[in-house]
Amino acid sequence: MRCPSCTSRDVGKIGANQYYCWNCFAEFNVSGDEVRIYEVAEDGSLIVVDQTNHADVEFGTGA
Repeated sequence: MRCPSCTSRDVGKIGANQYYCWNCFAEFNVSGDEVRIYEVAEDGSLIVVDQTNHADVEFGTGA
């Protein structure tokens, strides 16, 4: 899988349909074609950065 924000492959799964990018430090979730990108605030809360339809999000093992 690639990060929808920076296209890095350095993505880890943190929950059901929830992912974290270690390159740009964004958290995002995927539901069908809809992707929501969040910024993690100092207090740990999530701030919505982008909510769009990303049919081009690449899923896979990263191999």
